Amino acid sequence: MKAAIGFKAHSGWAALVVLGASGGDVTVLDRRRVDLVEEAWAKQPYHAAEDAASNEARKIVKRGIDSARRIAIRQMRAAVKRARDEGHEVVSCGLVVGEPMPEWTVDEILAVHFRMHKAEGVLFRDVLARAAGACDLALVEIPEKSLLASAITTLAVPAASLSKRIAALGKSVGPPWGKDQKDAAIAAMMALEQSVRTVARA
Repeated sequence: MKAAIGFKAHSGWAALVVLGASGGDVTVLDRRRVDLVEEAWAKQPYHAAEDAASNEARKIVKRGIDSARRIAIRQMRAAVKRARDEGHEVVSCGLVVGEPMPEWTVDEILAVHFRMHKAEGVLFRDVLARAAGACDLALVEIPEKSLLASAITTLAVPAASLSKRIAALGKSVGPPWGKDQKDAAIAAMMALEQSVRTVARA
């Protein structure tokens, strides 16, 4: 099957759902939580650097970001390999994203507490986006606030039908199938649809 990975990221981890498409049917190929950090402090690297001197704070943040990037690529490659080992071809990645962040420096982020939360939210979405590129996957980013509306438009289905399709996918694999998994599945579904359209145009 042609397949797409969908992600809903949080601080330090992400919900992953891989969907495969064949003959108009969509199947859940993989569903799991993936960790994006190896140490607890790295879930909130800006908070970890909050009380450090400026130079040291920047080093702490850089270490956290570099680590998250390495782990995200490792997790992405592992997801692609699992699908490939089962005979599927992962072609795209759907990623639920938030509002964009201004180009603040580390010092500017550390100066205002809410910016630290914002930066840490952006960080783990960003590392997954970079990992998709490193794995040569077409990336589809969908703003969380307009996820459902975008899906209804992209997939050309009514809201009720979309809800039923997502619920049916959940029943096929069992719990957990909460909001994170549903959002990741919608993102994967949209990534699959866009890859199909790209091939059709080629």
